[in-house]
Amino acid sequence: MPSKYLFFTVFAGGLATLGFELAASRLIGPYFGVSSLVWATIIGLILIYLTVGYYLGGKLADQYPTPRAIYSILAWGGFSAGVIPFVASAILRPTADAFDQFQLGVLLGSFVAVLILFTIPVTLLGMISPYAIRLSIGDARHAGTVSGRIYAVSTLGSFVGTFIPDLVLIPWVGTRSTFLIFSLLLLGVALVGLW
Repeated sequence: MPSKYLFFTVFAGGLATLGFELAASRLIGPYFGVSSLVWATIIGLILIYLTVGYYLGGKLADQYPTPRAIYSILAWGGFSAGVIPFVASAILRPTADAFDQFQLGVLLGSFVAVLILFTIPVTLLGMISPYAIRLSIGDARHAGTVSGRIYAVSTLGSFVGTFIPDLVLIPWVGTRSTFLIFSLLLLGVALVGLW
C-alpha cells in the first residue's frame, strides 16, 4: 500500500495541475479573451499533455521504480511551471499582435510557442500518478485497489485545485503569484520526498 506521503504527493500533483490550468486562462485572457474557443484549447491541450505524461510515466516507472525518480520529476514539473509567468508575456504579446495584424506565419509560430508553455510542466505532472502506482504495488493482486485509491486522491486534489485559484489565490495575490505558489508547493513536496 502507498505511504501517506505518496498520497499527499499525488494530491498535490492533481491540485497543482488544475490550479495551473485555471491560472492559464487568466494568463492568456488579456491577450486572447476567455471565449469558449480559448477554454477549449486550454482544456484540450492540458488533457493531451496529461495523456502523454501518463504514458511516459508508466514506462519510466517500470524502468526506474524509485522514490528519487518520482520526486525528481515532480521537482522539474514544479520548477518549469514556475517559469511560465515570467516568460509568458514575451510569447503572448507577439502572438496577440500577430493575430491582430493577421500575419499568418507569425501567428502560427507564436501559437506553437504558446502551446509549448504548458507542455513540459503538465506532461511531467501527468507522470506522477502512474509512478505512484508502480511504487505502491507490492502485490499484483491489489493493483486495482492501489491504482483506484491513487487516482481518487489525485482527482480529489484536482477538485480542490479548481476552486483555490479562482476563489482564493488569483483575487488575493494575482496570477503570477498563483503560479509561483503552486510551483513552490510542488518543489516543497518534491524536496521533502527526495530528502
